Amino acid sequence: MTGPRFPQMTLDELSEAQRPLGEQIVKISSVGLGGPYNPLIRSPVMGQHMFDLLAYLRWNSTVPTKLTELAILIQGRLWRSQVEWFAHYPIALKAGLSPEVMADLKANKRPAAMQEDEAAVYDFCMELSTQHKVSDATFARAKALLGDQGVVDLTVISGTYVTVAMMLAMAEQGVPAGKEPPFGPNDP
Repeated sequence: MTGPRFPQMTLDELSEAQRPLGEQIVKISSVGLGGPYNPLIRSPVMGQHMFDLLAYLRWNSTVPTKLTELAILIQGRLWRSQVEWFAHYPIALKAGLSPEVMADLKANKRPAAMQEDEAAVYDFCMELSTQHKVSDATFARAKALLGDQGVVDLTVISGTYVTVAMMLAMAEQGVPAGKEPPFGPNDP
């Protein structure tokens, strides 16, 4: 298949059930109804719940923005999610994540230049995502850094962005026309 499986919609094309969610999305989204919102708008009730969860995780979580974006990029990399990486790389950069850390992550390597807080989040997210558990030592580091609520929020950030990556993969949603996808066909 070439191109997304769902045609891109505009606000004018939305049904009465889709319009309230669509109006909220275009107020905050840098891609309008693109990215994960293109498939999400097809299920407006579920999409509203997902939108509210994403809004909480991005703007109201106790996890600092830099670490939230690191967790999102980890999932984007694990899933080779072109859109997730494309959309969140500049946000992570603005939030203070170094280009060196992101370059190593993009190359599928443990970043060498991580700060202590970044390493705690990286280890937590990678263990949870690849081993389906978190060691006591890794949990203790994350909890010392983020507290109880932060560890729960970090877990939900990781899981939610796996869902976003799955949605993007299912919909074959790509980066905007004319933009270079972050991962090449031969990248690991």
